[in-house]
Amino acid sequence: MCVLSLALKAAAEGPDSPAYAELKQRVAQGDRPYPYIIAVDFDGTLCENNWPDIGKENRRMLEVIPLLRQLGVQMVLWSCREEGDLADALDWCRQRGVEFDAANDNCPCIVEYFEWNTRKIHADEYWDDRAVAVYFDPKEDVE
Repeated sequence: MCVLSLALKAAAEGPDSPAYAELKQRVAQGDRPYPYIIAVDFDGTLCENNWPDIGKENRRMLEVIPLLRQLGVQMVLWSCREEGDLADALDWCRQRGVEFDAANDNCPCIVEYFEWNTRKIHADEYWDDRAVAVYFDPKEDVE
């Protein structure tokens, strides 16, 4: 189960629920040198896709981000928006109590750990309305 499913369930059931305990365990740093990181798309994920305007909020998604940040997860706003449109999206999120550790960039902990920044955003999960999960089975013969 991805962290999103657990977070939605934990947000609905509260901090005393088994889902909350499982979520807390799932995102724990453990022996990792940096925290669990989730990159979240804006249009179509945090709000309805109404480009160039900002659409109706997706309240359930907006509720899980503060919960995850309380558990130590770092959040990246991952969007095609840039400059003024990105600033508007970040302001819109802040007005709803949602903060990010980075926007269209890697979290500082990743830049520090790898000692450089890349164009590709490093995350453990990517939440996007247009996502397709691709899995690689190392047992398969690839030619």
